[in-house]
Amino acid sequence: MDGPFIVAVVAIVVIGLPAMILHYITEWRKTKSPTPDDERLVDDLWKSAQRLERRVEALETILDKEAPSWRQDYKERPHA
Repeated sequence: MDGPFIVAVVAIVVIGLPAMILHYITEWRKTKSPTPDDERLVDDLWKSAQRLERRVEALETILDKEAPSWRQDYKERPHA
């Protein structure tokens, strides 16, 4: 009766445990890399940030012409 039990335990330790470890390592590597959706989202966010930066620069240019002293009124905020 001890023979089949020992064979089962050895099979679990030698085959099952490494297979389980390799499975979870593979899953971890898959989730570690960005998906195409993630890359698309980052690209969209980057484009939005660039558009917003251009808009802020345009507004600062307008304010520089219309109200030249506006930067002195807002010294606590950094401006380009």
